[in-house]
Amino acid sequence: MKARLIALVPAAGGGTRFGGTAPKQYAVLVGKPVLAWTLDRLRDALDIERTAVAIAPDDLHYEREIGTRDNVMVLRSGGPTTCRDDDWILVHDAARPCVPSDALARLVAHLEHDATGGLLAIPAADTLKRSDGDVDAPRVLRTEDRAGLWQAQTPQMFRYGVLVRACGQASQDWTDESQAVEALGLRPRLVRGSQANVKVTYPDDLQLAAAILASQATSGNAR
Repeated sequence: MKARLIALVPAAGGGTRFGGTAPKQYAVLVGKPVLAWTLDRLRDALDIERTAVAIAPDDLHYEREIGTRDNVMVLRSGGPTTCRDDDWILVHDAARPCVPSDALARLVAHLEHDATGGLLAIPAADTLKRSDGDVDAPRVLRTEDRAGLWQAQTPQMFRYGVLVRACGQASQDWTDESQAVEALGLRPRLVRGSQANVKVTYPDDLQLAAAILASQATSGNAR
């Protein structure tokens, strides 16, 4: 039986750095919420069996802003699953609405027969400075060697069975799914992503995302 592709979109964040009256995933971006753009991009670019959106238990925005969608289920506090161990789980940030369709296709194609799975990422291009840890007036402690360093993006794509084992580890001090999988002793594959795959974190990021969406619509890389 062919492995299915199931998307998981974590959207439970409160967006404290973003500010505003609603979390950033519901901020209006060119006429519709950021999360709506993200869900549309995944739907249009990939052959997804279904999408699960994880929201906070007290989320009062989803039904009003997103509503009911075909093949999209909403998870407020977990629940039973019908996933098989060999199903692919594609985890994508709710606040990355501009991920190019060709990057999504590249990730799925590169990982289709991979034993571990992997993630979109881009090689670090800027000089990296490590601070001395002073919060108020940080100074450079040293310059880090950027050779071999990549900036992780999403989606990150792993087999359901691998993710269950990774997330069930006693220590959950990880910042993304790849790091949890790495803790199993596995080596996720790096698949080249895109500079256009920006994450909306601050209000000013909406302007950048809008410009990218407009460019993608012109170039045809929106779906």
